[in-house]
Amino acid sequence: MLLAELEVRHSRPIAPTRRVALGQLYLPTDPPPGFGGILLAGITATFHPRLDDEAVEGLARLLDDLEQGRRIPQPRLRHRFQVDAVGLDRSCHKLVGEGEDMALELQDKEHPMPQVLGAAYAAARLTYRARSEVFRLLRRATRWDGGPGPRLISYLTGDEAAYRSWRLPNIGEGWALDVLGFAAHEEPGRVAVQTRYRDLVRAAHPDVGGNPVEAGQRIAELSEARRLLLRIEP
Repeated sequence: MLLAELEVRHSRPIAPTRRVALGQLYLPTDPPPGFGGILLAGITATFHPRLDDEAVEGLARLLDDLEQGRRIPQPRLRHRFQVDAVGLDRSCHKLVGEGEDMALELQDKEHPMPQVLGAAYAAARLTYRARSEVFRLLRRATRWDGGPGPRLISYLTGDEAAYRSWRLPNIGEGWALDVLGFAAHEEPGRVAVQTRYRDLVRAAHPDVGGNPVEAGQRIAELSEARRLLLRIEP
């Protein structure tokens, strides 16, 4: 059964310009984030790890701008978002269900940036009521680095077993957010986690005033928290 669908229109790899548009949309979000939000986050999580560092930072800023409804000058991230889809290639992404199980059916054309941009711009078209929850889920998706599959669906729908540390089974995401100084309801993206981690490790180091007795344990906790949130395998 089809639960949600997004068609991303984009330039072909050989085209001299980089353009992105949206085609067919079926993104139910009731109750938020809904199946539509899960699909958009699944697209983001799948293609985001293939972006370079500059694109990752640019996407984090774009998500903030889109959520706040700011005007987006074009092109952004070297791609021009437009309404006209004439002459553009298409990639179709679906979230399907059978019984209580959900699965992603993503069309991968080795063209990751348009897919991630398509998901972000589609999220900005959602109702005001749904938008904040969907963008929160998109930021969570930017921390995933495990490919598509059942564990990704579990991660996006809140199953803590999908992201809990195998080495420390009683420590989960809530602990990691607290250690890095984020609120329990926050979904910081990869850039925010890395930045906070570096700042806190620097502050904990004895050379800059950290307690020399506690520094080792503190840095170990910060490292484990970062690993959990960024899904770095032990």
